[in-house]
This record gives sequence, structure tokens and C-alpha cells, in this order.
Amino acid sequence: MRKFQSMLRIGMFLSVMIMLALTGINTPVLAGDTLPIQGQGKKGENQPYAHGYRVQDILEWNPKSDPYSKYLRSRVPLQPRITPFAATQANPSLSPETQLLNLAGDYGNAFFESYQSNDNFSSVLHNFWQYTDIYGGWHGLPTSEVPVELYDPNADWTERHFEFGIVNLPNPAYTNAAHKNGSLSLGKIFLPRAGLTHSDLLVKDGQDSFPVATKLVEMAKYYGFDGFFINQESTISAAEVPLYKEFMKALRDGGMYVQWYDSVIDPTGRVSYQNEFNSRNSPFVKDVQYGRVSDSIFLNYWWNAQRIENSKRHALSLDLNPYETVFTGVEAGLYKFNQPYNLRDILDEQGNPKTSIAVLGSEFILGELDTDTGMDRTDNKNQYKAFERERMWWSGPNQNPTQASRNDEYPRWDGIAAYVTERSVINGNTFISNFNTGHGLQYYQNGQVINENEWSNINIQDILPTWQWWLETSNRTNTTLSVDFDYGKDYVQGDNHHYENVGAYTGGSSLVIQGDLSTEHFLRLYKSNLSLNKDSYMEITFKKTSKDDAKMKVGLIFKDNPEKIVYMDVQNSHKTKSKWETSKIKLKDFAGRELAAFGLAFSPENKEVNNYQINVGEIKVSDGKEKAPAEPTGFQIDKAYSSNEMKVSWDIEDYDQVKQYNLYAKLSNGKTVYLGGTYDDTYYIKSLYGENEKVVLQLRAVGIDGSESKPAELSYWYDRDVKDVSAEEHDDFVKVNWKNPSKIAPIEITLTRDYEINSEIQVVNVEAGATTAKIPINNADGNRYSVKVKLLNNHSQGMTLSSRLKDSNADPYDGDFRVINGRLVLDVPKPKDWHHLYIYVNGQLIQHSIPNSKERSDYLIRGTSSLTAITPVANGDTVKVILQDYAGNLSDPISKVIGE
Repeated sequence: MRKFQSMLRIGMFLSVMIMLALTGINTPVLAGDTLPIQGQGKKGENQPYAHGYRVQDILEWNPKSDPYSKYLRSRVPLQPRITPFAATQANPSLSPETQLLNLAGDYGNAFFESYQSNDNFSSVLHNFWQYTDIYGGWHGLPTSEVPVELYDPNADWTERHFEFGIVNLPNPAYTNAAHKNGSLSLGKIFLPRAGLTHSDLLVKDGQDSFPVATKLVEMAKYYGFDGFFINQESTISAAEVPLYKEFMKALRDGGMYVQWYDSVIDPTGRVSYQNEFNSRNSPFVKDVQYGRVSDSIFLNYWWNAQRIENSKRHALSLDLNPYETVFTGVEAGLYKFNQPYNLRDILDEQGNPKTSIAVLGSEFILGELDTDTGMDRTDNKNQYKAFERERMWWSGPNQNPTQASRNDEYPRWDGIAAYVTERSVINGNTFISNFNTGHGLQYYQNGQVINENEWSNINIQDILPTWQWWLETSNRTNTTLSVDFDYGKDYVQGDNHHYENVGAYTGGSSLVIQGDLSTEHFLRLYKSNLSLNKDSYMEITFKKTSKDDAKMKVGLIFKDNPEKIVYMDVQNSHKTKSKWETSKIKLKDFAGRELAAFGLAFSPENKEVNNYQINVGEIKVSDGKEKAPAEPTGFQIDKAYSSNEMKVSWDIEDYDQVKQYNLYAKLSNGKTVYLGGTYDDTYYIKSLYGENEKVVLQLRAVGIDGSESKPAELSYWYDRDVKDVSAEEHDDFVKVNWKNPSKIAPIEITLTRDYEINSEIQVVNVEAGATTAKIPINNADGNRYSVKVKLLNNHSQGMTLSSRLKDSNADPYDGDFRVINGRLVLDVPKPKDWHHLYIYVNGQLIQHSIPNSKERSDYLIRGTSSLTAITPVANGDTVKVILQDYAGNLSDPISKVIGE
């Protein structure tokens, strides 16, 4: 069972916070992690996952050598948001200038499990993109090839003796969701990291450029995100301050959005949290010599009303827009709804913030359900509580953005909607939503379950309702209906809802409206800027389960008269239905007008109705033109595994034509199952549900109106191909074994060293009927490889095994030996798999203290031990360094006499 824990215990932090408050010292940014998934959702044998990067890794980065790179790209372009329109805001007096940065983990911040999608429902998903202008992937990720066995989930956070990256990229699925909703997505540069140093970022080449900055820009453009949040929380030298500014300017000049954390100050380079924007930190945004070096700053949390006023004035004095430049920090992870600092202190006389807002750890609101309530967050039956908490964080404790204010139960939290206006990307003349939040307990299509298994995939999250929930009656009070996302028969609703579980029309969830109905209610759903013509129409797909005569209507709000709601009946909405029904509403009478918002009204028709319920599974606005894309091309199986996993690829079309690709499997038992969706040219299939005969894969492109193309198809015959491929790795060969259904077809075995540029492909052919072969290996270096066994006939596509070569050698230390203040300093070793570092001085093995431990060790530990001020040395001392890799191999010793 997976449980969520804080990186630092809350009780300990509260005591520390009190001490720091008394001494005037400030706290740094905090974070948390999710423990490894066990059972449902556990990592597939070949499931792609993200990792962190050392500076050395960045300098050597190439997509061809970066593990899983082609499966970790975001391909959705940043979508434009519509022009703010105060008349349709939940709070019309709130200024749309205030921006929000959301630094948050993705599905849960599990160190070794940052996937695009997975087969569990309880993953954390972000459902409030309408308030997020910038998303930052706050995620601890180990560097490439760190063995997962080094992570002890039961150990204290101080005992994580493995290496985290100095750079973490945002989860590509979250970047796709952010871009779909018009939000930027940022990677993270995080310092300090044990054994890694900021100084390596700031090295120039012979052309006076920063090679690391150049590579970071290249990486961001390949992986599809927009910039970096720089969390430099260790002192730098005064000499490095100008270099850091130049480094950030190089990122920004390369097209990156750059945000700096309120930590290091100018000109000393010392860490000193200012808690306001002033002359000590503003040079890291706009400098007298270098000009604009970053886009904005995240203010540390110990601000007050005067400091915010000072920040605004200082920004204006530098000719900077406070809303674009200054982000007041809110620590969601530690404090959640019990904030010690009052966001109302940042408001001006008109009730608008004086700066923008930055939130750290909003996923903790969901993720620390265990800590705050004792309810296991990973238990599917507790998800309703996580959803309620998220809604309270964004829409306020009343779960209504028009009443986003604190109450007696939550006296220290108003909700983000009290400070930031809702945004929307709904423009043009076409829109569709199935109210799919991006995960489910089953997957539905056209009202039928076509995958019985739970899943999570924010790539296919719909544009969700702009308001959760803006429900009103004629006097705007006394609402008796409730609104929820309905995930089907296995979903537990909680105490606030009492509806019949229906499930989705398409996706994982539908919208359910339920309760007593004595007067007409209007549910505002979407803020928009849709242009209507004579062929425009709206379609509503619904299922009414209650037995009454209450009606549903569409409510339309036009830009030229936003005070008036135009109602139109939804045909047959008063009838009880056992199946989903679609009603089409022609909008030709509104040709030439712009639809600024729309929603649904529910009328009891002059009599009181008890326990009314209707589910809405789809809402679509169309200009009347068919938008089904062409059949996809280039569809192929890249790898099929004995584990029932697959990796497939195809040719990608422009996003203005195709919004998503859906992948299906027709199984030999006659069932068609949904495998997943994405906007990309690759997909990892985690399971084909035990198929051992023939599977037909179907790929369909999805247009902007939700229509699907004809399928591209290909087949794989498990019963006609080799199976159960396994391998034994030796020092100088790999022995490959398989089961062979054919006695007449010869066999081809291909071994490829994965993620090695220009690696040699080895091919061995064996006679028909064979079940084993040896492939010679020249250098058993522990690297990844794939071996494909293929029958040479018309049906075989081959079966692949991905594994690692035996590791028989450790590369030696390749850095400098330096002495600073009489103590030995070493460079970070370049070998990717070094683990321990042994130091001998004049033949004597040096012992070292282990950080946060009373124990001592014979070696320094990668990711834990510092390589500065290691041990006293003097001229004439002989220092010897030996590296040990993850496999336990010892390198050749490298020695140097100090002073020579």
C-alpha cells in the first residue's frame, strides 16, 4: 500500500518555524514525496519514466542517448487564452492582471515513478488550470540509472542516500495539460543538491557563452516546456553573482521563461530571504549592467502588508509591471488551509492584489489526506475527500468561486478564486467536453464501458468547467442542488452527495446534478468567446435517472448583452432515461454574435421535485462542419514484449487538425478495449490484458469537435511468434532463450545497445527450430540493451526483451585534486554509475561522517556526501581515489601527490 508523507514531519517543522520566527531566520521552499506504488499501478517492466540531470549529463545531453526520451516529450502547443471579460467573471471587480504560479508535483511526486500515464485511479491530478498561468514541475527525480533498490520507503527522509538531479524536467503529460489550458510549464533548477554545485552551471566556453544554458534551452525545446524555475538556496561567491545573472539572461535570450527564488542577494551572493522585492534581490530580475536577466521572482513567505506595498513600489520604480514580475509566495504544502500569513494583506483599496501570487505544493492539499484526516489517500473509496479538498483550495471553503471567502471552519483561507480571475481558452467556433478529469475507474465510450480497469492520464483530460461550482437561483441563494463528477458504479461519493452512480459517456467521468428542486437553478459551466454562424448548434448528451417532469435548459450569455441569460429547452430532458440521449439545439438565430459564457438550467416546472438527478456526458458547440481527421499514417509496432507490453508509433499531424490520438485493441475474445490516448507520435501500452493469440491494434485521430477518424490497423499474432524471451548476461556474451512455435522458419536475433549514439547493431541468424543463441559482447558495461527475436516469415514481428548487460568494470575518477584552506576538494566524478568514493591519504583509508547520522563510513556516498572540505591534506601527501559503481565493481586507483 502506498502512503503519502511530508518530506519533513509537520510537528518538527512547526517547532522549527516558531524558533525561526523568534530569531528572524526564514525557511526555504519545502517539498514532499509519494512512496512507491504497490499493487495496482505498480511500474511495468518496460514503462518509461523521467529522471533528473547532473550538470555533466546536461552538457552531454542528446535525445538519442537520454533514456526514454522519445516517450517523454510534450507535443501540445501553448494555446491562446481569450481576452478577459469582467462581465462573466465570478467576481467582476477582480482584476485579471494578477497571475498565479503553481509549483506542484505531478501525479504524486514519486521519485522513480514519474510516468505520462498509469493504470491506477488514485493518482493526483490538477483540475483547476483556469487559475494557473504558470505551472512548475516541483518534483524530486533521481539522476539517470540510479537503482530503485537504493530507496528505502520506510527510512527517514534524511536517509535517502541516492542522488537527485540538479535539474528536473516537468512531467510531459502535465505540460500537455498546461498548454491545452493556456498555461506555461517550467522545469526546475534546484540547489543545493548534495555533491552537486551551482558553479558548474556558470562555466563559460571560448566564445563567452554558457554551454549549460545552451543545452538547457535545447532540452526544453525538445521536451516541449517553456522555461525554468531557479531554486538557488545555497550561498554563491560574490564573484559568481555577475555570472549567475549572465547565465539567466542566456536562458531568457534563448526563449525561456525564467523565475528566480527570493534567496541569494546582490552583490554578496549570500542567502538572505528578503520576503519582499527590493534592491537586494531585484538585480536578479533587472540589473543595471545586464538589463533584464529573468522574468519574475518568487517571494519567500515571511511577507506582510508593508513588504508587499514596498515590493509593488520597487517594481514600479524599475519600470517593471508588479503583476508580471513579483509573485508573493504561499506555502501550501506545509500550511494548507491554516495559513499563518493573510493573503488579504496583499490587497489594495479596491480589493485587488498588488502583486501576482506563487503557490508551492498545491498537490499536498490532496496528497496529505493521510496526514490531515487519517484517510488513506491511495484508497479509491477516499478519493471524493481529496477532490473536495482541492476544490476548497481553489474555489474556497464554500466550494463556490462567487463566495470564495473563509468561513468559521476555515478562518485562514479564502480560496485562490478570491484573488485570481478565471481564464479560458474556449474560442473559435467549436468546443467539446465530456467532463473527463483525466482518470477513471473504468473507461467509457458512447456510454459503454470499453475498459473495465482503472486508469490515469492527464494527457486526455478535457477542458474542465470554468467554475466549480457556480450554481445560483433567481435570488442567488438557497441552492438545493449539488454538482459532482460521477466516476461510475465503483465510485464512493462521500456524505455530501446522494446520487445514483451512472459513470461517463466518454472518458472516465460525467457531470452529475442532483438534489431537491423547488426553484430554477442555473449552473454556469464555461467562460468562452465562441463565434456563432447560421449553421452553429449545441449538442447536449444526458441521462436523466430521476422520475419527475423537471426540465433542463441551455443558458447562453452573449458578449453584447452579458446581463441577460437566453434559455433554450433541451428536448426530452424531462423524461427518465435508461440510456444516454443527445439533444441538438440550433443556434442560427444568434449568427454573428459571440457566446461569452454558457451553462445549464434545471427547472421544476412549477412544482417541487425531490431527489432530482441528471447526468451530462457531453456538451458540444459546432459550426456545422465535419471535422473528422484523416486516417493516421505510419502506424507501427516498435517493440512487443513477453510481458504483454508494447511500444507503438505513428506520424503526428498538426494540432489544429488533430487534438488527440486514441489507441484501441481488438482482442481475440471479441472485445475491443481502449488502451489510452495522447497527442504524440508514440505510446507505451502497459498491458494487453493477457492476450496470447491475435490482437488487432487500432489508432484513430480525434478532431477538434471530438470526431474520430477511420482507424489505422495492424495485427500481432502472439500464437504464431516466439514467446517467453529471456537472457543470461555474461562477461563476454549474452545467451538468449525463447520458445519457438515454428519448426520451419529460420530465426534472426538482433541486439541493440539502447541509448548509445552510433552503437553497433549485432545480428545473429540461427536455424529453424532453435530456442537459444549466444551473442558476443565486447564491453560488459552494465548499459541497457534490447534483443529482438524474430521468425523469418510473413507473420512474425518479433518479440523484444530489454535488459542490462552484465557490469564488469568501473570507470576511474577523472577529475582534479584541489586543496582549499588545507582540505581536499574533488570534482564530481563523470562516470554515470559511480556510487561510492574511497580516499586514501599516504596509504591510509579515510573515514567520513554520514550526513544526518552518528555513523561513519569508509567511503563518500553519491548524492549524500559533499566533495568539498573532505579531509586535511598537506603538500607532499599522496592522495588515492577509487570509485565503486552501482554493481559493486572497484575502479583502478588514481593518485596524486599534493603540491606537485
